[in-house]
Amino acid sequence: MQESSDTEILATVAASSGRRFLGIGMLGFLGVLVIYVAFVSPPSLGWRVFLIALGVIALMMADAMRRSTAFRLELTKTELRDSGGMVIAYMEEVASIDRGTFAFKPSNGFLLRLNNPAKRQWRPGLWWRVGRRVGIGGMTPGRQTKYMSEIIAVMLAEREGSA
Repeated sequence: MQESSDTEILATVAASSGRRFLGIGMLGFLGVLVIYVAFVSPPSLGWRVFLIALGVIALMMADAMRRSTAFRLELTKTELRDSGGMVIAYMEEVASIDRGTFAFKPSNGFLLRLNNPAKRQWRPGLWWRVGRRVGIGGMTPGRQTKYMSEIIAVMLAEREGSA
């Protein structure tokens, strides 16, 4: 069975296993360490509660990162989605791409600016979306995100040329 040209995957981005292991491990270690400190030598009851809450939040973040980085991002001619089928941005909504060194973007990634604001979402280590901005990257290899960003830039240039 052959895929249609609209659903053909042009590029994929997935979290690298080394960065994934390191990031999740560090957050998990931080959570356990802070909880340990809360029980071994807390300065007061207020600090104990704060440290336990901080440790639980760090552990929850590690789990959220573990779940989100299990997916990969897929670019087609019509959309940018994750491997679970969640659409991150439709390509017709993308106004511009920012790959500059000083752009407010994730590590090893790029920033998409959309025409209209979208629902705020975040997948730690992979992508985030706030208003009209979508950040792609984090625990991803630079070569994969660079390739995807170049394809998106070409798609935007072709769209501008045909308009």
